[in-house]
Amino acid sequence: MNVLLWHVHGSWTTAFVQGPHRYLLPVRPDRGPDGRGRAQTWAWPENAVEVGPEEAADRADEVDVVILQRPHELERLAAAWLGGRRPGRDVPAVYLEHNAPQGRVAEMRHPAADRPDLTLVHVTHFNALFWDAGGTPTRVIEHGIVDPGYRYSGELPRSAVVINEAARRQRVTGTDLLERLQRAAPLDLFGIDAAALGGIEDVPQERLHDELARRRVYLHPIRWTSLGLSLIEAMQLGMPVVALATTEAPEAVPAGAGVLSTRVDVLADAVRAYVAEPERARADGRTARAAAVARYGLDRFLADWDLLLEEVSR
Repeated sequence: MNVLLWHVHGSWTTAFVQGPHRYLLPVRPDRGPDGRGRAQTWAWPENAVEVGPEEAADRADEVDVVILQRPHELERLAAAWLGGRRPGRDVPAVYLEHNAPQGRVAEMRHPAADRPDLTLVHVTHFNALFWDAGGTPTRVIEHGIVDPGYRYSGELPRSAVVINEAARRQRVTGTDLLERLQRAAPLDLFGIDAAALGGIEDVPQERLHDELARRRVYLHPIRWTSLGLSLIEAMQLGMPVVALATTEAPEAVPAGAGVLSTRVDVLADAVRAYVAEPERARADGRTARAAAVARYGLDRFLADWDLLLEEVSR
């Protein structure tokens, strides 16, 4: 099957392109947001193929399904790359929603609402609950990741946090909570633009996994985003988790794998305890890994997507 999709979310796409299909990735010379092509920092298989705008338009009738991830892809971008073929009407289409609604949640309607010709896929049940999709058929296909393997040493009595654009996103990602939480134990912030807050940025994915696994505990202070793939990766690495009990985190982190609470003082106490008790941290990290491998394994993720792609392309 030929699947056209934009490289929007690197970690998610890394898992998706591990499947058996041919993945057509729009590319432009500047590799900007609408033409990033293949990943530069992840290892992707050869069946993830870059296509320029002219080639995509010339071979539009070979596209079996298009995966949309942003409103402007639905409104105009996909049709421009498909030689005028409209997603949902002229070519089967799935709208993949990565995020929880932002703004006045009770009034938020999804950009793909009331489109019976599309299928709207959410990455968490929380997102499906909070988005108003109207009459659009809706599914949940939970995340899956390429298993980084058990790497935990916990040798550094510190917590690790991964937040991209932490300075800009502030309250959404719980950046404002980090000062209070690092009083419990030293904290290392990783992610894009982390250096602006004294953190560590631009660490290649493979090295990032090793660096995270050296820290005693993974801290997830996210208030309001979808379930971060870095949380799942940390669990599969074998790290115990301390997380705000918001959005999908209570579903993702079972008892014995970490501590979840909406109270910052409880989270700080949990970080302090894990740093002081390395054997407890190791034991809870093993529980976290087992849970994350079982629920967010790559085989289940790809099988769920294969079933949906077959269904929508009939």
